[in-house]
Amino acid sequence: MLQEDDEAMAAIPQSLTTPLPPMPGGPITGPDAWRADEVRERDDWVHALNETAIAEIDAAVEAADTGGRPIAGIGREDFPLPTLGPVLDTIREELLRGRGFVLIRGLPIERYSVRRRAIAFWGIGAFLGRAVSQNAMGHLLGHVIDLGRTNDDYRARTYQTRDRQFFHADSCDVVGLLCIRKAKKGGLSAIVSSVTLYNEMLARSPELAAELFRPLHFDRRGEVPEGEPPWYEMPVFNWHEGRLSTHYVRRYIQSIRRLPEVPPLTERQIAAFDLLDEIAEDPGVQLRMDFEPGDMQFLHNPQILHDRTAFEDGGDPGERRHLLRLWLCAPDGRALPPAYAGRWGSAEIGNRGGIVVKDAIAHVPIEP
Repeated sequence: MLQEDDEAMAAIPQSLTTPLPPMPGGPITGPDAWRADEVRERDDWVHALNETAIAEIDAAVEAADTGGRPIAGIGREDFPLPTLGPVLDTIREELLRGRGFVLIRGLPIERYSVRRRAIAFWGIGAFLGRAVSQNAMGHLLGHVIDLGRTNDDYRARTYQTRDRQFFHADSCDVVGLLCIRKAKKGGLSAIVSSVTLYNEMLARSPELAAELFRPLHFDRRGEVPEGEPPWYEMPVFNWHEGRLSTHYVRRYIQSIRRLPEVPPLTERQIAAFDLLDEIAEDPGVQLRMDFEPGDMQFLHNPQILHDRTAFEDGGDPGERRHLLRLWLCAPDGRALPPAYAGRWGSAEIGNRGGIVVKDAIAHVPIEP
């Protein structure tokens, strides 16, 4: 919710060269305006699966894995979770209208085959939303694993590398990760509240905060929907129906400048990115997590930016860091401004998100 603050409203610059899009009048309060130094010592964002929940998951996996049924055809009605299901509904509410993140611990992946651990993660995800394609190959289930690529390749996605990701938001309502194997070293998850980033920017430099409400060009990294240019345009900060939704991928903002038809970044834009990144690096703002096998993290992209530290794998292929990933379209997500349609395909609640290109066939690969 918006805090009425006449002094903060007066701080918003009124003399910029072009009219500003809609903006909040001051700092934003509410459960999504959290700081790491306030939540780090609490555990109300961690849900540990108990024996009853695990038994329900085991039974649901057994029931769903019959007759060679395609994983993509498994819905929540095919994955009965009598007591865990209502808990997941509560978690979805917390994701979409509360703090925006949760860590679910204790999925017993060691007892499942490769296919059954995918079914378990898929079935749990079905209580939070509908899976959408994560890339130009139509993957509904992603594999976050080093494929030997680097961020120097403008067509590479950072999840295919061992490089640091840097703070960004994915193109869907909710992103979920399931840890299969940890890295030998590094690979920590880091998250920040984008509402807190805005509040801190507003306090330090209202003019730079305002700059991020203007549309910017983002690189599609070669994943171009039919009839669209190799970029999309939207602001970093979007104020719509009383909520702030954030979309930020600095690498993609920078890499699209390789094209001569895309205007260069201004000094003010670069200064705004630098300030946002500086605030995100503040230990009081940034919350880090070290995943264990069986941990599942779910984030609400419009209000959480996430990052991953660089990592080092072991020498054996079976020792590579490996996470499964879901991009989910929530049936009851928040209202988003029309600008999101340029990247999400649509801003319509329950019918948006993902990357769809010509001739891609949606499917669920259970191996990287």
